[in-house]
Amino acid sequence: MTITIPDDILEQAGLTEREALIEFACRLFDGDRLPLPLAARLAGLERVQMEIELGRRGIPIWRQTIEDQNDDMAALDRLLQEQ
Repeated sequence: MTITIPDDILEQAGLTEREALIEFACRLFDGDRLPLPLAARLAGLERVQMEIELGRRGIPIWRQTIEDQNDDMAALDRLLQEQ
């Protein structure tokens, strides 16, 4: 599939084609639409480069879920009980 973005729109946005593709991939990752490896592939970047691009945009590469928080709290409770 090919997506065409008119040059005048890219120019108005201040983006090159490559920058637009990276931006698109970052936003798809941020919206939980693509996992990191696929977002990096879409952007044409290595994983580490993609992580850098996400960081530049203030997009965390990992988000703690409620389940993660509950697991962490349970582990903390166990540690405190052992003391």
